[in-house]
This record gives sequence, C-alpha cells and structure tokens, in this order.
Amino acid sequence: MTRVFYITIIIFSFSVFATFAQTGSLKQKLEQIISTKKADIGVSIYGLTSKDTLNINGDKHFPMQSVFKFHIALAVLHQVDNGKLSLDQKIYIKKSDLPAGTWSPLQKKFPNGNVKLPLKEILSYTVSHSDNNGCDILLKLIGGTAAVNNYVHSIGIKDVSIQANEEEMRKAWDVQFTNWSTPGSAVQLLRKFYNREILSKKSYNYLWKLMVESSRGNNRIKGQLPSGTVVAHKPGTSGTNEQGITAAVNDIGIVILPNKEHFAISVFISSSKENDEVNEKIISDIAKLTWNYFINKK
Repeated sequence: MTRVFYITIIIFSFSVFATFAQTGSLKQKLEQIISTKKADIGVSIYGLTSKDTLNINGDKHFPMQSVFKFHIALAVLHQVDNGKLSLDQKIYIKKSDLPAGTWSPLQKKFPNGNVKLPLKEILSYTVSHSDNNGCDILLKLIGGTAAVNNYVHSIGIKDVSIQANEEEMRKAWDVQFTNWSTPGSAVQLLRKFYNREILSKKSYNYLWKLMVESSRGNNRIKGQLPSGTVVAHKPGTSGTNEQGITAAVNDIGIVILPNKEHFAISVFISSSKENDEVNEKIISDIAKLTWNYFINKK
C-alpha cells in the first residue's frame, strides 16, 4: 500500500511539473511580446478543462472601459432570474436617455427617443454593440453602478470596482480609472459564468449568444484565430489623450477549441504609447499563442 502511495505521488508530481514547464514556456513567449511594448499589460489565462493557469500582472488594477458591460449584463440577468425584471418587458427611452457625441447605435436609430424597447434588445445593443447609452439605461434600471458593484462582490469577485457610468466617464479622463479590474478577477468571473454558477440556463444562453455576436473588438482575441472559432468576449476601449497615451485597450472572453480544451482569457492594456493597431495585435498575438498551447497540449 505504501509503495503504491509513493508511486502515485511521484506520478502526480511529474504531471504537475510537466504542466508547470509547459505553462512556463507559454509565459516566457508572452513576456517576450510584452517586454517590447510601451504599455502596461496584464494577462490571465485559465484552461477550463485542464485548469492550467497563467498570470502576468494578474493582480494589477486596470481600467475596464466597456469590459464592465459584461458585469452589468450579469447583474441585469440576475434580476431577471429573480423575477424582478423580464427580458420581454418594455423600457421607455426618452430623448434625454440618448445623448449624441458618444458611441451609440441606439441613438443613431432613435435620435428622438420616445420609444419603448424590450429589455433584451437594450441588452443586445449594450453587449453585442457596446452601446454607451444602452449601458447607462440598464444601470438606471437596476439601481446604478453600486448595484452592479455589490452584485459582483456578492458572488465572490472582490478585485473589481465599478463606480462610474458611461456619462460620468466621458466628463473627465481620470474617472475611467475608478472602474477597474484585475486580469485574474476577470477570468475568475468568466469561469463562474461558463460553469453556470451564477445565471439560469436561459439567461446564460442569452448572454453567451450576445457575446459571441459581438461586433466590436474582433481584431483582438479573435484576430488571429482560425476562421469560425467561437469566441464569447467583451472588449473595452478608451480614447487617447493629448500626450498620446491610451488608457485602455482590453478584451476578455472564452475561446472554444476543436479539441474541447476551452480556455478563458483576459488581456488588459493601459498607459499605452502604442497605436491602436499595435495595441490590438498585442492581444491577438497573446490569444494565438494561447490557442497554440492548448491545441498542442498532450
């Protein structure tokens, strides 16, 4: 019995060492990419089957920008699951709810407001098209940023702060930094979502569909992956200030691989002096290397 026990320990130890060596090689490749860039970059990766884990600046605070619309959608759907809201209920939208001068397909379609839309349509605009006005309409509906912040903390995601809506972020550069997440906590939230720990099946399926159908940020995680790869993701992007610094170019998501070794990934880029093309390629390079790692994993 003792001999069998020791053999089991040796086999387990070898397996852990092999996994560590493999992720160590991936980490080294990612660090080579990051080291040449004029930006702060955080990465977190988790194998949803193998549980392989990799973090680079995984505990550092990064501004989220529109990544927080994933958190908002979860909070909204939590209220749907609890019977406080319905996906089919109509929400009245006034003209004042649709200010111009921000990214808003909703405002372009209904410039004068005075329209009732089902909640599921506003969610679609907010998640799939990253509509800033849709985002703030949802926040008003569920009790503001405090409601989202409290909900996310209540499900065990502590390293995140949601304090400002889109309108507030537009007013001053520094406000966006009050909405932050660590890369590690973003992946932790993706894991809870994917593992069906926080939403009903119906709500999960709806949000998954919205994230897969995202029309924004498709040169990031999806950028270099094989055509047709299913990626459920939520990007986020800031402006660039007069000093040429971009505060946020982000993407978080779940990638479905043909070998069923799916993975969750978050990449946050902040304080970047690189241009938009380079920032997006950083994310797509990281995602491609991660894809290769899990595809070739034995």
